[in-house]
Amino acid sequence: MTSPEIAEEVLDDLDLLRARDPRGLLPAVAGAGAQVRETSRLTDEANLSRVTDGGRPRGLIIVARREGAVAASVLRALLGPSSPVTVDVVPGPALPVWAGPSDIAVVATRTGEGSYAVGPAYEAARRGVSVVGVGAEDAPLHAACASARAPYVALPRTRVRHTTLWSLLTPMLRLATDLGLVAAGVADPEEVAAALDQVAEECGPARESFVNPAKTLALELLDALPVIAAEGPLAGAAATRIADQLATLAGLPATGFRLPDQRVAACAVLGGPLAPREEDDFFRDRADDPGRRLRLLTIRDREAGGHGGAGEREPRSAGEAMQQVLRTAGAHNVPVSGLAEHGDPDRFPRLPGLARQLAVADFTAVYLALVLDHERARGS
Repeated sequence: MTSPEIAEEVLDDLDLLRARDPRGLLPAVAGAGAQVRETSRLTDEANLSRVTDGGRPRGLIIVARREGAVAASVLRALLGPSSPVTVDVVPGPALPVWAGPSDIAVVATRTGEGSYAVGPAYEAARRGVSVVGVGAEDAPLHAACASARAPYVALPRTRVRHTTLWSLLTPMLRLATDLGLVAAGVADPEEVAAALDQVAEECGPARESFVNPAKTLALELLDALPVIAAEGPLAGAAATRIADQLATLAGLPATGFRLPDQRVAACAVLGGPLAPREEDDFFRDRADDPGRRLRLLTIRDREAGGHGGAGEREPRSAGEAMQQVLRTAGAHNVPVSGLAEHGDPDRFPRLPGLARQLAVADFTAVYLALVLDHERARGS
């Protein structure tokens, strides 16, 4: 296991970080704000009115995997239980048997290739389902949408794998806004892009570890077994993304619990056999540690009240459950990290606040991958 001292030296060595990052993960994550702005412009060019002029659908069917599925879960959580339109997420290649002309299918993928993406587009057209495609320019999915005269958001092929969440989420948010499911101010792409830009300044590779929230979190997770506690459905969608990034990029297993419904399970883990048995000594010799230790990573959704038709926040019991989880962690000497808790997180609206959390998490996962040299090891 890499020691924290060596890890910090790697994190603060720009030349070494570049050498260990052949795919350019760090520049891609840092450019998330620009990605939102560019995708917003490409969505304008796609002319979603071809499907939104028909009025509000019975349901939205999101055909997506990995990052696209996370984007769909963010949209579903943002709409909330009071949404007049159902949101179903399916991996493809088949559409639900009930899909019909009163529905809209969004096929979202970075590449725009593969039967799981192209097949549903043709099937939707055959059934009379309105289609919106999101994928790489000149991909097979683009041709499928063109044959159905359906809008297609053509993404540049320069998008880097594992860093395209906002390229897939931005068109979904625009579609929901145009359909009147989300108030325009709730999903303002410029506000989201500005929040992502700010994180890029705070967490970029030029910022040293002791003043860099993402590098600090990476060091905290280096020898940890993360237990993610997410307050409510929107934070739960973020937790899914974070666990996937930690596993995929850094090879770090993480378990997540959505509060309040998984409060009992989270507390059982934090007080279970993997919890520290005695007071932690900060100055201990870490070489003597038996292995990874539990660390609680909290994700908060502070926004209260309604959201202009964008759904409702999780009941107050989610916050109460988080407090109980924190008390359990404290009682069992489990260290706690709060995701994007630096600065003044309360000043950010709900979606930009989520963007801020996801951006810090993405930087953290990339820094861990580079510290452990996973990118060069996999031959990317």
